[in-house]
Formats: sequence, C-alpha cells, structure tokens
Amino acid sequence: MKYTGSCHCGHVQFEAEGEIDSGLSCNCSMCQRKGSLLWFIPRSALHLLTPDDHASTYLFNKHVIQHRFCPRCGIHPYGEGKAPNGDAMAAINLRCLDGIDLNAITVHHYDGRTV
Repeated sequence: MKYTGSCHCGHVQFEAEGEIDSGLSCNCSMCQRKGSLLWFIPRSALHLLTPDDHASTYLFNKHVIQHRFCPRCGIHPYGEGKAPNGDAMAAINLRCLDGIDLNAITVHHYDGRTV
C-alpha cells in the first residue's frame, strides 16, 4: 500500500510504501519529546515528493540516525538510518501519514533510554 505524508506546513512531503503492521513508541530522550510513533521500512520504500534539502537533519547520541524535520514548522516526519544488517532504513512517523486510523495500529513499546 502507498501512503502520503508530510510535515504540518507541507514543506516536507513524501510517499511511503508497505504494509503497516505495527508502530513503535520509543522512550529515548528524542522520541519521547517529539511523540513519534514509528513505522520502519526500507529506505527505498520512502519517496520524497519535495526536495531533500527541504528537510533539515538533527543528529545526537551516536550520530547514526538522521532525525529529519521541517525547518519551517518543526515537525519530524521521518528519520533515516541503517538496520542491524546494514540495510538503509527509514523510520516513518505514523502521526504524519494522511488518512490512517492510529487507534487501529498495534503499538510496541521500546525502552530506548537503556540502550
């Protein structure tokens, strides 16, 4: 299935392809503050509809995850990184996708504070 998503103001827009089987709620210092509900897909399944430079990047901790956000409205629609096997991955903030019922999605909790 193909989903469309964006930041709040629309400066960052994208499509994500795949089946949403669940979302991940992480309690690390970053995710807890921004309230992300993450869906992980191969980076090749994330298609930007706006130029890549419309999103800014924030790095912290080990600098392995690129937390992408809109410099205009501040919303974090996705992140980019590597899976444990080295494959390029995208972490889509499900709260930024259009037309989905968040209440119907199973949420798994991840303790990112102790990792």
